[in-house]
Amino acid sequence: MTNRELITGKSPRYILVKLGPESRHPGVPYIVFPGNVGDTRALADVVKSWVRPVRLSSTKELLLDAERGGYAVGVFNVYNLEGVKAVVAAAEEEQSHAILQIHPSALKQGGIPLVACCVAAATEASVPITVHFDHGSSKKELVDVLELGFDLVMVDGSHLTFKDNITYTKYISLLAHSKKMMVEAELGRLSRTKDDLTVEDYEAKLTDIDQVGHLCELRALKFIDETGIDALAVCIGNVHGKYLATGPNLRLDLLTELHNLCSKKGVLVVLHGASGLSEKLIKECIERGVTKFNVNTEVQKAYMEALSKLGT
Repeated sequence: MTNRELITGKSPRYILVKLGPESRHPGVPYIVFPGNVGDTRALADVVKSWVRPVRLSSTKELLLDAERGGYAVGVFNVYNLEGVKAVVAAAEEEQSHAILQIHPSALKQGGIPLVACCVAAATEASVPITVHFDHGSSKKELVDVLELGFDLVMVDGSHLTFKDNITYTKYISLLAHSKKMMVEAELGRLSRTKDDLTVEDYEAKLTDIDQVGHLCELRALKFIDETGIDALAVCIGNVHGKYLATGPNLRLDLLTELHNLCSKKGVLVVLHGASGLSEKLIKECIERGVTKFNVNTEVQKAYMEALSKLGT
């Protein structure tokens, strides 16, 4: 190399060079592969590694650590920079793991800049933090999301028939695993308090394995086996949004059975709708195998209360 060329970075596979001040195009970078190192895809792989953020933590590792340690990881919905900073700051203050979660509606509004903000914050945090895409109910949307730097995606086929849910979840699971991403799915359907469900409708949406006995257990096992998921979001009476005035009525017996089933297959158990659950109930869920709690309503409530105080 001469002063026409400056080495700015290198690895065993390549050298990154920038044209020097005496060259015709100073500052222009290019890559040198020593000898015969690298095949026809080598350059593409290097450039792709620059474009795609490097994830320092793995969600699966966080949740496996939680399972071994007898605790759970909090997952918090974020919608803007302030929300991201609040979650990271709280996690660092508590010296706790955390997961930043983006819902499809938030992605629609915030776009790639919101994802980039989350990934950057997770990378710079002093505690392990990862980024999760929640409730992906569109195949096209999920395929696009797989390229944005998320570490965990939730495939939501709960609106589909059992057969179509398997097909949809399996398709995304194969793509995500090829990119070393974790996959979560839902069997049953988590409801919202505003749905005004009857008791019969509500119970029909549980991830039940005992209503029809062994047949339903085989159904759950079939879903896990054929989709290859890493985590199952269970429906045991939990809901999105606020719980009714009577409070949450979780089927802890069902949770125990689901965890026993999932643990045989190496699948983690996670719970949505954690806003409004008491500390006692959360501990009881952790004791029965839950490794991740999704929280949105309580975060939104705290955010709006803080804004209202600023206005007074």
